[in-house]
Amino acid sequence: MNVVIHSPNGNTIELPLPHERGQYAAIVPRIELDERLLDLARDAGASIHTPVRFESLRELDQHVEVTTSSDRKILARYVIAADGMWSSVRKYLGVGINNYRGDWHAFRQYFSQTGPEAQHLRVWFEPDLLPGYMWLFPLPGQRANIGFGVLRGSHYEIGDLGKLWNNLLERPHIRDVIGHNAIPEGNRKAWPIPSRLMELLPSKGRIHFVGDAIGAADPMTGEGIAQALRTGRSSALAIIKSGPFKPQKAEAIYKKAISAELGHDHQFAGRLQKLLKKSETTELALKLADYNDWTRRNFARWMFEDYPRALALTPNRWSSNMFNLDGAYQESLIKSIGPKEIPQITIGTD
Repeated sequence: MNVVIHSPNGNTIELPLPHERGQYAAIVPRIELDERLLDLARDAGASIHTPVRFESLRELDQHVEVTTSSDRKILARYVIAADGMWSSVRKYLGVGINNYRGDWHAFRQYFSQTGPEAQHLRVWFEPDLLPGYMWLFPLPGQRANIGFGVLRGSHYEIGDLGKLWNNLLERPHIRDVIGHNAIPEGNRKAWPIPSRLMELLPSKGRIHFVGDAIGAADPMTGEGIAQALRTGRSSALAIIKSGPFKPQKAEAIYKKAISAELGHDHQFAGRLQKLLKKSETTELALKLADYNDWTRRNFARWMFEDYPRALALTPNRWSSNMFNLDGAYQESLIKSIGPKEIPQITIGTD
């Protein structure tokens, strides 16, 4: 499978997704990904309680007391709040951004009976979506995840996005790829995407925020899953290194890790986002990406993998093989994560 990118002028470039040493992109339905992540946590020894809805919490000297909507009390040394854009924990603690509604807005729907042209991962940089884009992620059995993301306040008001979705699906150059017999599955989904990583407080005492709850989504692409996993891991490692009785140390380690691992990349992606607001600069960027085999290969990795955006601008991350690393998506890496590396935590699902 390759990725096909459609430029604002209708030109196309094809990028390889090498798989000899791990892949640069992987596609899986979200429900399957979430289930597998839950399985990994359970296999590592986590205790799963569901359904559980957060109501309130109290931070005491040596632990946190969480109260659920059923008035159940849960005690923990730390709380890792992975509760999304509208984080109830962040709101309860009063450490959010007033009237914040996210930086991006996205639509997504699954389709079945897609056509033969829908077998490659595709991205359309439509002029009226910039710096946003439309995507098609192919799945087995002639299915696909299709959607689009736009920057809030760019070309369209939120109330216009439903009409825009229908319009995009009927644009001839897009419909020809999806297939004229493609059938939508279920209802379309819409959600806000936060990308304010360096503005939202990463932790407060024994409470850490991760993923969308810390605004970790990429400012240029709106991608948030890889960032959520990375911030979650950074939080857990900070807690492990600090131990149960040094929350201030855990806070400091976590904040430093977030800045080192994602801070420069977010700032760089934010600047690139401004360049991609214009068709002319987007066309230029894609021409540079299509310059030769090396640029095509590395642009595919840079765009789709959990790969440092600002690697070339941060000498502390340079290495002799920084452009020749194994792909992030490989089974051997997943198997290498043993239970001893994962803290004993309790996960609640709503």
